[in-house]
Amino acid sequence: MRNSLRSKIIEVCNKKIAQKGNNVGLSFYAFFANKNDDPELLMEAAQWWIMQHQLDHFEKAIKIKTMIENDR
Repeated sequence: MRNSLRSKIIEVCNKKIAQKGNNVGLSFYAFFANKNDDPELLMEAAQWWIMQHQLDHFEKAIKIKTMIENDR
């Protein structure tokens, strides 16, 4: 996964956790604007989320942040 996507995921997770607490959930769509202006990047996130880790549609932001930080 490219570094810019990793940084974006951590940024979004931190923001959501700060707003709603450690129990907040999100999907990989949370890392993108409503307009799909970078389908390749969206597919990269989907590949990591769905195919590589077989995560549910919604996961805890703290879990995703930890996985990214631990390079999983």
